[in-house]
Amino acid sequence: MRQNLAVRLGGWSTRHRKTAIIGWLLFVVVVAAIGGALGSRETTTSENGAGDSARAQKILEDAGLDTPAGEMVMVRSAAPDGWREAARELTSRLEKTGETQRIQPPVRSEDGREALISFEIKGESDTAADRVQPVLDVVEATADRTDVEVYEFGDASSKKWLDDLLSSDLKTAEITAVPLALGILLVVFGALVAALLPVVLAVTACVATFGLLAFASRLLPMDATTNSVMFLMGLAVGVDYCLFYLRRERDERAAGRDAETALRIAAATSGRAVLVSGLTVMFAMAGMFLSGLMLFKGFAVATILVVAVAMLGSVTVLPALLSWLGDRIDAGRIPFLNRRRKKGVHASGGISGALMRPVLAKPKLFAIASGALLLALCAPALGMKTENLGLQKQFGSEAELTIAYQEITESFPGGPAPAQVVLRADDLTAPAFRDAVADFTRRAEASPEFGKPIDVRLHREQGVATIDVPLAGDGSDATSKRALDTLRDELVPQLLAPAADKAYVSGDLADSLDFNDQLKAGIAPVLLFIAAVTFLLMLVCFRSLPIALASIVLNLLSVGAAYGTMVAVFQHGWGAEALGMEPAGAIESWMPLFVLVVLFGLSMDYHVFVVSRIREAYDRGLSTRDAIAEGIRATAGSVTGAAAIMVAVFAVFALLKMQDMQQMGVGLAVAVLVDATLVRMVLLPSVMALLGERNWFLPRWLRWLPHLDHAAPAETARSPYDRPRMPAGR
Repeated sequence: MRQNLAVRLGGWSTRHRKTAIIGWLLFVVVVAAIGGALGSRETTTSENGAGDSARAQKILEDAGLDTPAGEMVMVRSAAPDGWREAARELTSRLEKTGETQRIQPPVRSEDGREALISFEIKGESDTAADRVQPVLDVVEATADRTDVEVYEFGDASSKKWLDDLLSSDLKTAEITAVPLALGILLVVFGALVAALLPVVLAVTACVATFGLLAFASRLLPMDATTNSVMFLMGLAVGVDYCLFYLRRERDERAAGRDAETALRIAAATSGRAVLVSGLTVMFAMAGMFLSGLMLFKGFAVATILVVAVAMLGSVTVLPALLSWLGDRIDAGRIPFLNRRRKKGVHASGGISGALMRPVLAKPKLFAIASGALLLALCAPALGMKTENLGLQKQFGSEAELTIAYQEITESFPGGPAPAQVVLRADDLTAPAFRDAVADFTRRAEASPEFGKPIDVRLHREQGVATIDVPLAGDGSDATSKRALDTLRDELVPQLLAPAADKAYVSGDLADSLDFNDQLKAGIAPVLLFIAAVTFLLMLVCFRSLPIALASIVLNLLSVGAAYGTMVAVFQHGWGAEALGMEPAGAIESWMPLFVLVVLFGLSMDYHVFVVSRIREAYDRGLSTRDAIAEGIRATAGSVTGAAAIMVAVFAVFALLKMQDMQQMGVGLAVAVLVDATLVRMVLLPSVMALLGERNWFLPRWLRWLPHLDHAAPAETARSPYDRPRMPAGR
């Protein structure tokens, strides 16, 4: 019989151990070093956006115009105009920093108790956060006065605050994730070397992918968050693949096989499952290319690369290391955790074996009960509301930045986040163009939907004009959205568009709405693509129509449970206080698509390994019911260990300060926990038990599909479950 690819790769690596191990290390070091020296190309503002707001940014980028980072400081006094001395002092200090330009005279509020001082940070806006500290120091010095209150908000100050928080939070998450994974693997394997192996291979796969992404970014620029997403997925699949492969090899040794046979069986079974699972995950991730957003295209490239590298390492360098280490894989045993069972009996599955008896005895009851529970978890998702969460929702109502934003917005509506109209015209000095801008300004200033000041800037050499228009409301509420609609649907088309070649509206709110609209349009084709690809791969792999259909339904239930949990906690606030979280009232707009793709990928890992083991037992001669019992029991320890690692890692993200990280952490942690327990250990076996021999039904017109052998080769002992299977009835 022709050996499958995983066996051939594993056999080559064990025969050429030095080449495989040294080659892997050289690959990781060289790629990471060259990639680090090359650096990654990040997406521009227009590339990361969508709709008219992205088109507006593209005009500015093509013209070589960089909108300076704007800042504003509000000074408040107890009595009207009591802020004047402090404002003069602050203005003088801001000028002396040498980092500011275009400092505007204070704008007085309606009751005269507040003044708003607007200015810009010199230099490129992308690096303004690196130069804003002297300005922050000056504002803080003014805030020390006892006669005024001072609040600052702007592009540079908020970006610095955000960058510092992100850097701290993500560094904490990434540093915490590895020790957590190692600790859980110590419990799973009971030995230090065996626990270190999956972590080392997963981390080296991530390091190599960091370098590969630098090359990939030359063709497709990446968002700054791509590396964190890649690390998250790389750690997940890297540990999973190594854990399943290593656990199978250990189980075969415990069952009495010699080292060579155990490795060959592990390669033929778990190694083959790694290849199937890896390809399924990679194809699923490719669905993000259909989102129409550069952010998700970057995520797709990063996750496909890291899964490919982790998969390659698991079927090549891992067998070489296992062959080289031999029984030294159990070095560094932890007392009470490394209890080897008697020869011939697998060291896993006690709890799952006990669970399988009632599940298989009454499959209809357990299928209905588990299905109803999953649907209950999914139910809140029906009322999901998505939006690009503003800073006040991202960081909570008590954050310093949020308080400053709210205070300034209350006194000067629209000031912190104005809409920006971008115009392109051949001649900005033409009377028709000047009159159009003047008419627009008068209409906007007279409307209660817009605030003041309205700032017009003409770039005559480039033929581009920008008009900043403050929106009524808090910048993201219904009032602000109505004002933006008026701007986009009435004022700009009627007054400005006839006098300009191009006229688009951007700004924070416009960016958010355009991005959200593109996400809503993109999630359906992504879902259909992932479902279709998963269905086809499962159909080819297991030659079973029911199994392929069940793969889709079970994964969608896991995704639905994640959606429902996120909506319940972060939109409705159920249990948020107990978790120490502040509900935002909405789900971050990019979260549903991201969670969908990630969970489909991770769920397929567990699904492929569990069903492969069931099919292997069935092909060996067991009845379907006995095959289910053995497959679940044999994979329970590995699936539980892998899931525990992922739940722990995602829980770390749930403890971070940013709302979107909390949403991602809670949603993914709950979904993985539900998938590895309720779905894989209860719903899957109960449904398969109800189907019986119909699990393996394949229509005649699909009999041409290739037959992939699931049975382990050269087995020298049979499972205690083995007994002849009666022929399946027609």
